[in-house]
Amino acid sequence: MEHAQVIIRPVVSEKSYVLAAAGKYTFRIHPDAHKTQVRQAVEAMFAVHVEDVRTISVRPKPKRRGVTRGKTRAWKKAIVQVRSGETIPIFAGLEGVQG
Repeated sequence: MEHAQVIIRPVVSEKSYVLAAAGKYTFRIHPDAHKTQVRQAVEAMFAVHVEDVRTISVRPKPKRRGVTRGKTRAWKKAIVQVRSGETIPIFAGLEGVQG
């Protein structure tokens, strides 16, 4: 699996920005990707040194629109901690933004 296939996109949420201030970055990843692939992809794509990778399978949530019931999609995310002093530039400009 190529690096661009492993990391789908960064996760944009309040919690991810709080973690980004501490050097931990959150990404949506391919469901079949494992920690070693995530580590290699982040190091290759962003030129940083990864210290720790945590992966989480996010369960689908039940949703309802009128009488129609369904679920959101299940997906997988990774929280990646980089070496202190290093940052990933895609999160750099958004840490101080409040919505």
